[in-house]
Amino acid sequence: MRFGWWSLLVFITLGLTLELMHGFKVRMYLDVANDTRRLMWTLAHAHGALLSILHIVFGLSLRIAPELGGERLGVISGSLVAASVLLPGGFFLGGVVFYSGDPGLGILLVPVGAALLIAAVLGVARASRRIDAMGPEMDRPSTRSKNR
Repeated sequence: MRFGWWSLLVFITLGLTLELMHGFKVRMYLDVANDTRRLMWTLAHAHGALLSILHIVFGLSLRIAPELGGERLGVISGSLVAASVLLPGGFFLGGVVFYSGDPGLGILLVPVGAALLIAAVLGVARASRRIDAMGPEMDRPSTRSKNR
């Protein structure tokens, strides 16, 4: 969850910076010739913020259902962290330098980050079968709450 909160801070700060550049009519961001930059940086902000929230949800899910991590927790968590760096990072770098409306070479990081994100979500989805297999035991109130 710590990574999620800190990265959310980074990406909402990026969003605020983009809004400030828009508000102050910064030409390197708003000129028609820089449409690619504006799109890439907006995508970096949006993907980064959403992935940050996904980290927080994943952390909370592990507290509720520790079985979600299982023996593959390190792989799932590592894939999610790498995806959260590569996906928005690729969009951001693709907008730093671009060529005739095409994003720069940083955009090559995006498919790698997307593949890692898919791998992480697949790992959690597969691990969720263990929770489903437990059935109604998860829904029963604990004996402590009955004794109160």
